[in-house]
Amino acid sequence: MTSTTPDRERILELLANRPLAPASELLGFKVMDVDPDRGYAKVGYQATEQFCNPLGVIQGGFLTAMVDETMAVACVAMANFSIFIPTLELKVSFLRAGYPGPMVAEGNVLRMGKSVAFLEGSLFDGDGNLLIRASATGKVTRRDKIDAARRAKA
Repeated sequence: MTSTTPDRERILELLANRPLAPASELLGFKVMDVDPDRGYAKVGYQATEQFCNPLGVIQGGFLTAMVDETMAVACVAMANFSIFIPTLELKVSFLRAGYPGPMVAEGNVLRMGKSVAFLEGSLFDGDGNLLIRASATGKVTRRDKIDAARRAKA
């Protein structure tokens, strides 16, 4: 194995122990599984009552954020953390209402090129009901370019 080959156990450990972004923390991010060879990630979330609209249903933007983040995790893990993958386009089909409680998202990389990645994802409630199906296009951005830009601004 080379230093650029993704190692499932190392990636799981890094994802489980890294400091969370504030949005990830708010959503209750907890990595459950990752397969960098297949470009797959499974992430648990905790939807709270604070995410609800006046009818007691989780607002769609929160659900979308969960599946969007999971698709990104699948892509970043596949690239061994050498890229950042901002979403260029996202299509979401809401199939069922979501309510406060545990959620599980799965993300898959369909194809990753040098500049664009094609992703798909699903979000399930705690009972295994499919809430969302999503597809996305992401901009493959090398991590070293982002780090260099940050240093230049400092």
